[in-house]
Formats: sequence, structure tokens, C-alpha cells
Amino acid sequence: MSTEPKPSPLTLADAARVDELLGLLRADLVAADFTVEALEALWGDDAAAALHRGERVPARRVLDARRREHGASAGLATLAELFVLGVAVPRGELGEALDGLGVDGAIELGLVSEVGEAAGPGGEASVRARLDLRPYAFTDAHGRGEWWVISDLGELALGHALGEHHVLGVGGASMTLSGLMLPTPARRVLDLGTGCGIQAMHASRFADRIVATDISERALEIARLNLVLNGIDGVELRLGSLFEPVAGERFDRIVSNPPFVITPRIEGVPEYDYRDGGMVGDALVEAVIRGAQDHLEPGGVAQLLGNWEYRDGGAPDGDAGGASDGLERVGDWAAALEHWVIEREVQHVTEYAETWIRDGGTRPGTAEFDRLYDAWLDDFAARGVSHVGFGYVLLRRADAAASADSTAGAGRLARLARLERLHGPLGSNEAGLGAHLADCLVEHDRQAALDDAALAAARFTTAGDVTEERHYWPGDDDPTAMLLRQGGGFGRAISLDTGLAALVGASDGDLSVGAIVAALAQLLEVDETALAADLLPAVRTLVDDGMLRFAD
Repeated sequence: MSTEPKPSPLTLADAARVDELLGLLRADLVAADFTVEALEALWGDDAAAALHRGERVPARRVLDARRREHGASAGLATLAELFVLGVAVPRGELGEALDGLGVDGAIELGLVSEVGEAAGPGGEASVRARLDLRPYAFTDAHGRGEWWVISDLGELALGHALGEHHVLGVGGASMTLSGLMLPTPARRVLDLGTGCGIQAMHASRFADRIVATDISERALEIARLNLVLNGIDGVELRLGSLFEPVAGERFDRIVSNPPFVITPRIEGVPEYDYRDGGMVGDALVEAVIRGAQDHLEPGGVAQLLGNWEYRDGGAPDGDAGGASDGLERVGDWAAALEHWVIEREVQHVTEYAETWIRDGGTRPGTAEFDRLYDAWLDDFAARGVSHVGFGYVLLRRADAAASADSTAGAGRLARLARLERLHGPLGSNEAGLGAHLADCLVEHDRQAALDDAALAAARFTTAGDVTEERHYWPGDDDPTAMLLRQGGGFGRAISLDTGLAALVGASDGDLSVGAIVAALAQLLEVDETALAADLLPAVRTLVDDGMLRFAD
């Protein structure tokens, strides 16, 4: 198995020196304007799109053609070639781009190494990246932000498959989880399986203290580089598997992008630290979900991504139900906690195997690809697995007041237990889904504490991103279908009947639900009690979904 070059392990003795070098690097990156916006302006939209697809040729051609025009952006172009495209650059050009750190400092830090071949017309010695370093921009509930992220070199720069101890940078899954994080303040946060540290970095936007763990010492080394490079304090790094490094401790928030990929646990199949948990099937995700209960403070929330198996004929459309239904199995794992599980995608085992074999750098059409493909399908067949689901898991430990039904006032405190399949496109969420999830939790708790009489006395408004659609057959006066559509959040589309459409339309904060129902019963000439029994559960659902909000 190919392995990527490794930086020297950090020690307490040289930590101060590393911090000094990272400070110099940070100043150089600022001076070079090494940002996402500047890079995309440097090589244009088409080349940027190709890079997102893992193709560097268009960007390299643009830089080659514009080399004489770089001028003030020469340093930016050098850093882009070296760290983003994985191309060797002349030592002198890197020295100009990293004027403060210098080439020797970059070598000492483990970012680059000298190579024998010359790069440039003058036969000057060249340097090649040993680590990936690139800007990362994001928007969350606290506004826009930008960091630099160090990770191991990818296939693009290596020219071969990843090593098993590869430390991944910012990928699609990590961006999904960071966007899901509740942005509400937290005292202590646990980032379980931190990798390059990106989730801990995002958590620093709302948390006082963070503990970030990983089974890989190398991942923790790189996470420390990223924290120091970006001036992020308050994060403690700990080595160990799953919850072992935090035994006996509790947290207000747990976030985890665990190594959830389901990989055959047999000799000859690569096991990648960043994606493979070393357990059979989906046992790793089960372990994280079940273990969260002992490490959450009352009212604390855990959020993670995961894969789960559909076994023994279980159908991903939910028809089979029971323990063989993958989503129901997750609900069983989470039964000790309040939970909201959202399945976003399902793949047949053949598609799943192909996806992750390619992810490791093995190309289709090779004997090695076929060998691994057989191993994957044999492993799934041994457990009767037909499909694999992917989605989001939110867990909450109810506080003492909400652990059982309350008799105080009108409270009923219904327990949060949602299992959903939302396989379609999401709504528009520039700052991520975290704020939407936080709002939904607050509104759920409020409606769940009301009995039907108290709910009928409440006043509601329609959320600002909600619109109504009506569809007519040509020439008809009455609509054949009515939909309530959510522009943000999960982009839900809810079918409406006449009563519910009228209730939502009248929910402008002036009239209570009960008053609206009474008026509708009179208008539609139906029994008010029966209409209320039909509409009040629908109101609760719309509140839980973030489509109706309490007016006050």
C-alpha cells in the first residue's frame, strides 16, 4: 500500500518552535491573499469547477499561460501551484511567496521538501509539498469566516492511491456536519474523531471549551497545526478510541463525523483511518449512538453522520419495517434518548461498494478493483444486506423536568422521536441547517408542552420562507392540488386540504387556532370538534417542521 510523506511528530520540546513557525506562515498567507476568492479569480470559474471534480489540468494551463502577468499575484500563484495543484515550484519563487517563514522554515515545519529535479528555466532547485494547505471559506449563523486547512496530500498531488493513515481535509461529509451544528452557545463540546480538526474549529464559533479526540496520533498532530495556524484557542486534543478518552465526562454538545463507511473486515482490504471504523457492518455508528447517552449533560445534544444497513429484505422505502429496516434499526439504537434521524440517501450495495473502492484510489477495470468488489459483496451477503442508508442523527438527553409526562399546568411534554426519509433536495440554507434545527427543537418543545386546549388558544404565524402552491385543471375554479412549500430548511412540500389551507392562510398572529377552527367549521358547515381533531395534529407537525411559528 502506498503511503504519503509524513511530518515529524510534534513534541513538547519543539511545540513553541512550531507555534513560532506557524505564526510566520499565517502572516505570509495573509500577505499573499491566499483566499478562496483570490484563487478562483486567479484561474477562473471553469478551472475552479474542474478542481472540485479532482482535475487540475485546466487550472495549471491557466497559470502557465498567465505566468508573465502574475505581477503582484506571483506569490499567490506559487502557493496555488504548490499546495493546491501539487506541482513542484522553484525554491526561489517559494522563498518570495513565504518571505517571513522562508523555504527552510517551511521544510522545518514539514510543509515542503526539496526534490532533485529542477523547476524552472534556470535549473534552480525545486520544492514539492509534503502536506496539503488550502484556504477554506464558509458561512454559518455567526457570519462569514475563512481559515486555512492543513491535511495530507490527496490523490491529485500524490499521483497514486491514498495511504491507510491518510488525514483527510475538508470534504463533503465534514461540510455537511459543520452545517448541521446547532449554533446556540455551549459550555463544553466533544468532537469525537476530529481528524484534521475542522469540526472542533467550527465548534469554537459557539463553544467555551472543546475536547477533540481521535484514534490517530497523526490526525491530532495535524489538528494542532490547524488550530494554531488559525489562532483558535480553547481546544484540548486527546488520543483514544470512541469515548475512552472522555470516560466519566459529560458535555453540552457532542459532534462526530465518525469513520462510518462499511468496509469488509478481512485481510487484504485496506482500512483507512479517516473513514473505516474497524467494526463489522454498521456497528461503529451504533456504538457512537448508544455511547452518547453516558456523555451528555441533561438537555445536551449529540449530532453525527452515519451509514446503516438494510438487512434480510428490509426495504429502504419503509415497506418492510421492523428490525430489518435500516432507519428503524437506528431508532432502536437511539431509543434511550430523544432522537431525530433523517435519512438523506440510500444506495444499493453494488453502488455503495463501487463508491468507496473508488474513494480509496482503486480504479474500475483493474484486477484489484474486481477483487475488492467481490470482498465487499461477500461481506454484505453474509449479513443479508441489500442497501445502505446515509443520513443525519440528532440525539438529545431530556432534562429531569422533561423525562416524564408533567402534570403541571397543561403540559404533556411529548418525547421527541422522529424517523424521517427526506431524499429530495434541501431548501436554501446559506448558513447551513443548524439554525433551522435549533429553531425546530425550540418550537417542538413549546408545542409538545401544550395539551390540545392550550394549543387551540395559541396564535401562530407562517414562517417567512413558506409559500403556497395551487394547481388547477384548465377551466376549473377549484384547485386539484394545494401544497405548502418550505423555501429553507429541508425544503418540505406538504399537501393541504381545504381546512388546513384555510387555517394556514389565516395564521397571521391575530387569531388563535381555536378561533380560526370555529370560523372554518361555520363556513364549511362541519362539526367544530371533529375539525379541531383533524387540524390540531397537523398544526403540531407544521410547528415541528418550522413552517408555523408561535406568534409571540
